[in-house]
Amino acid sequence: MRVSENVLKWAMRLYPPLLFQRIWVVGFDKDFTGVKVKINKSLVNNNYNNSIFGGTIFAAADPFYPLLFHQVLTHKGYKVRVWMKSVHIHYIKPGRKDLYFTIDLSKAKIEEVEKILNKGEKYIKVHPITMYDKDGELCVEVLCEIYVRNLDYSEIKDSVTI
Repeated sequence: MRVSENVLKWAMRLYPPLLFQRIWVVGFDKDFTGVKVKINKSLVNNNYNNSIFGGTIFAAADPFYPLLFHQVLTHKGYKVRVWMKSVHIHYIKPGRKDLYFTIDLSKAKIEEVEKILNKGEKYIKVHPITMYDKDGELCVEVLCEIYVRNLDYSEIKDSVTI
């Protein structure tokens, strides 16, 4: 579904799995080429070690690359299926303060996806997310494996008669 940056920002802010984990979408960049996200540390996402629960960190990382790729490609006229195929999270330092991250889709990255989709192939590639606390200290590195497939691509096959 095609939506505006502002509509999607508010939809994600009010989406219960993010809202109840205190994950706040600061904003989407124009044309969905990026997003800024804040994870607010609070009583509801605090773990035994007084840091942000790992499930909250995963929930924050999970939807944004697929959303960005889907919106960029849908606005370009593609009908696509996009999802997070796998995730690897490396906790470097406990998140004892609010965490922040930014995702940027470069023009080159978008062109790479389009080139692969236009050949009828599936795009599967790992993209990073780095999360920092409010003091700028690196706390988490996430590697997101993204899957994109063009649903409109139909390859012309020679029919074989027997």
